[in-house]
Amino acid sequence: VRFALFSSLGFHVIPSVSNIVPESCLLIVVGLLVGGLIKGVGEKPPILKSNIFFLFLLPPIILDAGYFLPLRQFTENLGTILIFAVVGTLWNAFFLGGLMYAVCQLGGPGLNHIGLLANLLFGSIISAVDPVAVLAVFEEIHINELLHIFLNLPLPSPSQVLYHLFEEFANFEQVTIIDIILGFLSFFVVSLGGVFVGVIYGVIAAFTSRFTSHIRVIEPLFVFLYSYMAYLSAELFHLSGIMALIASGVVMRPYVEANISHKSHTTIKYFLKMWSSVSETLIFIFLGVSTVAGHHYWNWTFVISTLLFCLIARVLGVLVLTWFINKFRIVKLTPKDQFIIAYGGLRGAIAFSLCYLLDYKHFGMRDMFLTAIITVIFFTVFVQGMTIRPLVDLLAVKKKQETKRSINEEIHTQFLDHLLTGIEDICGHYGHHHWKDKLNRFNKKYVKKCLIAGERSKEPQLIAFYHKMEMKQAIELVESGGIG
Repeated sequence: VRFALFSSLGFHVIPSVSNIVPESCLLIVVGLLVGGLIKGVGEKPPILKSNIFFLFLLPPIILDAGYFLPLRQFTENLGTILIFAVVGTLWNAFFLGGLMYAVCQLGGPGLNHIGLLANLLFGSIISAVDPVAVLAVFEEIHINELLHIFLNLPLPSPSQVLYHLFEEFANFEQVTIIDIILGFLSFFVVSLGGVFVGVIYGVIAAFTSRFTSHIRVIEPLFVFLYSYMAYLSAELFHLSGIMALIASGVVMRPYVEANISHKSHTTIKYFLKMWSSVSETLIFIFLGVSTVAGHHYWNWTFVISTLLFCLIARVLGVLVLTWFINKFRIVKLTPKDQFIIAYGGLRGAIAFSLCYLLDYKHFGMRDMFLTAIITVIFFTVFVQGMTIRPLVDLLAVKKKQETKRSINEEIHTQFLDHLLTGIEDICGHYGHHHWKDKLNRFNKKYVKKCLIAGERSKEPQLIAFYHKMEMKQAIELVESGGIG
């Protein structure tokens, strides 16, 4: 751990390196060197175990992304996000699985024994766009919030559901139509069940924060405790722990921040950032070490076909889905946006860990799958990850605005929201703004009174925004050393 953190520190100290090579690439190289060194002295390098990855390393990264999610952009683009996440994942998994099955049937003696189910399982693994790799690369180039959400929130949850479904089918002697229908239903039950669990724990965390005014020191603990409990509870019932984490973070944040102190808010912010940063560093280091330590079986036809079809599936999926989505969007996704979304499909440790979980008993070709997945990971992280920054600059893609919102901007934003809601009501069209207004009224009338302590639950939205700005300024003053 110490070595990994010093590597990460060294990367940021040398600007000539950090401007060209993403941190994730450097950490994988360090992992490869460490693994090679351990193997060179005759020892067996450690492998990134799947249970350690999914139980300890992945949750902080997902919680950090969910807790600090820009809510307005997320809710306004929820339909687009769901289409990319669900339909996009299904397309990638079945397109890749079907084409790889055709390749195996035509690829000769080494491949023709791999059946359709095994190839569909492989397609579901390799279709998992990795939020760890995406976050690591795109946070460095400060991509605008809209693209940031599209790239980070088609999370691997649907892909993991497909993976477990096909793995379960491998135990069946014969897969019937009823099994397929039940499997299709489980795809939605697992994801929505995870969201339900996350919402419950998010509400409990918000309600608990009402009573911590006399024990401020434990306030941050409740955020981490309830979030992790949401993840474990969802996984215990074979639901989506990732969706539970995101839902709990999104639900609890506005109410928890209204109840806790400035110091607790700062603690949560920096502890989450530190925790997720350490997890990212360890994941990439171990990915390099595990590559050296793992058993590999190289097949040129299978590996090159996997890499080629991954790129084709991603591009076709983004183009077709965007064409459909733009028919319903007011603000269209431009060709530049489509290119960045297609190019940002980085694979990482999630695909590696899912493949490592496969049982040799049912999947004797696991080593070949693992080799192909590592090749795709290295290509996407090194080639796409290293070229995305110059491409973003070349295409002049809009970047994140670092300026703060003013009271004036908030007044005009709320005025436009109310105006559009009124226009929808007059026209008799119950659209996005109508339902958003209904939700805000319900939140103010019932939910805030239960979850926010004292007079803060009754204050108007504009005053709440003013308090939020005050909190930010106080935190920045403390960070800059303005208060002794």
